[in-house]
Amino acid sequence: MSARSCLSVILAAGEGTRMKSALPKVLHAVAGLPLVCHVIDAAAAAGSSALAVVVGHGADEVRKAVQARAPGADVYLQAQRLGTAHAVLAAREALARGHDDVLVMFGDTPLIESQALASAREKLAEGAAVAVIGFRTDHPSGYGRLIEKDGALVAIREERECSNEERRITFCNGGLMAIAGEHALSLLDAVGNDNAKGEYYLTDIVEIARGRGLPVVATEAPFENVLGINNRAELAEAEAIWQARRRRATMLSGVTLMAPETVHFSHDTVIGADTIVEPNVVFGPKVAVAGNARIRAFSHLEGATVGEACEVGPFARLRPGARLAEKAKVGNFCEVKEADIQAGAKINHLTYIGDATVGADANIGAGTITCNYNGYTKDRTEIGAGAFIGSNSSLVAPVRVGERAYVASGSVVTADVPDDALAFGRARQEVKPGRAPILRGLYKAEKERRQAEKDRS
Repeated sequence: MSARSCLSVILAAGEGTRMKSALPKVLHAVAGLPLVCHVIDAAAAAGSSALAVVVGHGADEVRKAVQARAPGADVYLQAQRLGTAHAVLAAREALARGHDDVLVMFGDTPLIESQALASAREKLAEGAAVAVIGFRTDHPSGYGRLIEKDGALVAIREERECSNEERRITFCNGGLMAIAGEHALSLLDAVGNDNAKGEYYLTDIVEIARGRGLPVVATEAPFENVLGINNRAELAEAEAIWQARRRRATMLSGVTLMAPETVHFSHDTVIGADTIVEPNVVFGPKVAVAGNARIRAFSHLEGATVGEACEVGPFARLRPGARLAEKAKVGNFCEVKEADIQAGAKINHLTYIGDATVGADANIGAGTITCNYNGYTKDRTEIGAGAFIGSNSSLVAPVRVGERAYVASGSVVTADVPDDALAFGRARQEVKPGRAPILRGLYKAEKERRQAEKDRS
């Protein structure tokens, strides 16, 4: 089958008004990726050599998303919504190029797996003209039934047209199908609109193909593969299924998830083997974690790179541009953004590091802040290898702390600190003997005064 060319036609013209959103339905996301882009990825994984996407509502927005994911995709407009066959024929130009196989898919079915598509293509390679992808369910009510006889698909029967016996059939139409390229245009052009809605239905090609003596078959996929998204509840259901799939695949790849159901992945999360992920961790887009790392509980990572044997959290936030080299540590209640944390550096707790470089084996004390933003521009802080930054220090960028330098606790550093230097940047301490009771008395009197005012009001 690998030598066969394949065109995937993805129908993405639906408005999805039940989403209650100005955003086109197919641009709502599962795992941070638009629904239609999940379908594009599945088509590519199934061996599609060309892609045609039919758009309607929100055409410009959908076109941008599609071409960002698949720059070579052709995008066609279905100006009038006259049925699924009519939608496929909007891509007539692509169909006329004569691909061996044509896959027809829907932009709101993000859980379709490449194996389901590949199985349908296999049927075409074996000689079928049409292969319909179906699913089995114990609750078939509302679905069209796939009527089979002697291994062939005889008809797709809408429930309202089924006999009592046919209603008991649990093999249902999933809507997706594969069509032999040599027959695709001819079959689609033969579809009429002699029905109550006056629309052109893709399912009619089954009867048309059989009338021409062409073989038609059905393949089976799990129900979730054809789950269409029409509202926010179904979107949440799809997200849950996708996350469960990814968690299982991640664990089978050698990653420990201590409480799998509490870990949230993005579509592009990469985690190396022997990494341990504790409960309640969120991986946003563009996160790569090398092997043998530990991501502790209640941490949030986005746009970050975590090196071999690093430790993150608990309660840590890595924002876009955070880059941790091997054996670096970012501890509890720390935030790192657009910063290089080099090998073995430690940022243990209660610290913000932004627009900075922290050198190898440097130690950043609790409460340290890189003051990187002046309200208009951002500047960088450079902390050299082996430097020690005492607790509760503020480093006002642009500034450089040299290698092996020592910044005393409580300092505000506004000038560069040379290598091996000791820097104090704090006001002189004054001690007033016996003044503490007086101060407490003043505070107590003020509290009582405010309470009296409150009581009078």
